[in-house]
Amino acid sequence: MNEPNREDVRLSHGELVDQVRVKERRKLRSRDKGVRHIWFGFGVFGMVGWAVAIPTLLGTFLGLWIDLHWPGRTSWTLMLLVAGLACGCANAWFWLRKERDAIFREREENDD
Repeated sequence: MNEPNREDVRLSHGELVDQVRVKERRKLRSRDKGVRHIWFGFGVFGMVGWAVAIPTLLGTFLGLWIDLHWPGRTSWTLMLLVAGLACGCANAWFWLRKERDAIFREREENDD
């Protein structure tokens, strides 16, 4: 795809003023919230990690308990480990999606 030349992209005065106003509001809102340090990012990674790890471990321990008390041909440990991992990934995906939607909603409310 060809990108338009800079000469081809022209904004009217009103559109330019609106864009500048929106960016100014975002910058001021960001400045008011303060600086997010690297620990914030580590916290988010930690939340996602725990959201996956806990259901996986619970599934594994439940499977081990079932296998110890009712031995059989199927490995409940392996099946519940995979089920816990799938539930954990779905949990993390829903949590991240909820956070993303909240950020977009806040941005739209503040841009109005």
